[in-house]
Amino acid sequence: QGAPREPGARWIEPGCRSCACQGGRVLCEAVSCPVTCSHPLPTPAGGCCPSCSGCLHDGVSRDEGDVFSPSDGNCTVCVCLAGNVSCISPECPPGSCPSASPADCCSCQPAKCSFRGRTYAHGARFSLDGDDCTTCVCRGGEVECSFAPCPVLDCPQHQRHLGPGQCCFTCRDPPAPAGCFVDDNGVEFPIGQIWSPGDPCELCICQADGSVSCKRTDCVETCPYPIRIPGQCCPDCSAGCTYMGRIFYNNETFPSVLDPCLSCICLVR
Repeated sequence: QGAPREPGARWIEPGCRSCACQGGRVLCEAVSCPVTCSHPLPTPAGGCCPSCSGCLHDGVSRDEGDVFSPSDGNCTVCVCLAGNVSCISPECPPGSCPSASPADCCSCQPAKCSFRGRTYAHGARFSLDGDDCTTCVCRGGEVECSFAPCPVLDCPQHQRHLGPGQCCFTCRDPPAPAGCFVDDNGVEFPIGQIWSPGDPCELCICQADGSVSCKRTDCVETCPYPIRIPGQCCPDCSAGCTYMGRIFYNNETFPSVLDPCLSCICLVR
């Protein structure tokens, strides 16, 4: 590649290839990386092989000679030497913990609880004999008892009820409605009552659950000159005619207001 090399010279080409000049020829091969440690550091930038001058332990780089404790080591102590990590754990005597949360680093079994002639393991939950409303728990040889928690009720006090064998109050079902309140003045209609809220074409009924259901009436019969009866929804086309503000009965003849020479008659059609 345009550069002279002395016989026996060795060098590293890009791509981690090791080359040598032998007898006027260049011989290259991939760089071999014999790793002699258990926790080598990753290959540095521009290098070809991992390094044993430090340690990589649980994703954390450690310098040579570092002493550290792993995150979940439970008081275990480790040291980095020549790329190798060696750890030691404390020796603990057998037996139960002096308390539920021991201050030392030794793992142990929490003490059991003896309560009313029975033995319970640490963390066991139980109820007193004949009293399901009290819950007890064994914590490191000590028994702690408390009342069972009750839910928060959203009903008024007079609707709360404690049934036989129950630990907590429950809400009674509200009384069935006796009618329907329809305005701010406290006017109540009994269940089944039908009324008109002011529009003769609209009728309302008080339903069994205390709600009000209303429905409008559609007038299908039409004629040019119907009679409108006060309080009645649809105009009446069978009783007579309304003409120029006056009411005339069926077959009644009357002069025209616009032309006195014309005679009009009310006909049912």
